Amino acid sequence: MNQRILVTPRSLTQEPHPDVERMREQGFEIVYSTAGAMPNEQELIDLVPGCVGWLAGVEPVTPRIIEAAAALKVISRNGVGVDNLPIDMLRERGVKVMIAEGANSMGVAELTIGLIFSALRSIPHSDAGIKAGGWPRLRGAEIHGRTVGIIGCGAIGREVARMVIALGAHVVAFDPARPNLDLPSSAFSYAEVDDIVAEADILSLHCPLPRDGSTFLDRGRIFSAKKGQVIVNTARARLVDEDALIEALDLGQIGSYATDVFEQEPPVSLELAAHGRVIATSHIGGFTAESVDRATRIAADNLLSVLSA
Repeated sequence: MNQRILVTPRSLTQEPHPDVERMREQGFEIVYSTAGAMPNEQELIDLVPGCVGWLAGVEPVTPRIIEAAAALKVISRNGVGVDNLPIDMLRERGVKVMIAEGANSMGVAELTIGLIFSALRSIPHSDAGIKAGGWPRLRGAEIHGRTVGIIGCGAIGREVARMVIALGAHVVAFDPARPNLDLPSSAFSYAEVDDIVAEADILSLHCPLPRDGSTFLDRGRIFSAKKGQVIVNTARARLVDEDALIEALDLGQIGSYATDVFEQEPPVSLELAAHGRVIATSHIGGFTAESVDRATRIAADNLLSVLSA
């Protein structure tokens, strides 16, 4: 019997990808979860036994699932985030975890720019108003001359920095490593988080969750932000204190919140997603033809590098 590889990202189960199917040529059996849907715990418990490899998406992977995965040797993400994985348990069991580094960076960066423009020019509001028979005209703002705060200067954050500088914005950024991004000093500088939050007209998050489990944008930071600030989150929902954010949006302390990520996807509560000052997309940052192709190729190569060794 061929060794089995489980494939669960929604972008790959809805329509089989050539880079997944080519693993059959290497003698592997491909097992897909339900097409186009995020698998729940029970489905994964049912599918994972006997699988030696797993090409995984953003679905939550619980310890119960890993307990059922006795044959598992490697999990290969079709992205870079591993917050959905029980890393310590996988390490203890000797399961290798691999990521598709840089594959989604351009897609997520471009969506970030789209969300910034949508917030500054109230594009969703205008679109909805016209379709409802109205003619809404809200005064917008230009990105040129604005200060954009970027938290995290990895592959995505650095692309966003380059793009907004090209549009005439000034960037203040935080990254503990302070990498050299080769950007002009007249338009780019590093600063501490609290200073960035207080100064930025637009704040864009491109960082992992704090290692201590705390909330990055907690109530204190949200209410110390520059009044009317636009916050863009294409990283992780738990970076932001949702209750404090809703209160700040209600009061106009935060002008807009544009997000591609939610704690539960799709969100069960629409208190945040349906808020009048919120622009929401359905985790589509890396969901472009180009990003899917890059991420799938890298993730499949990562699997084969381990399983064919």
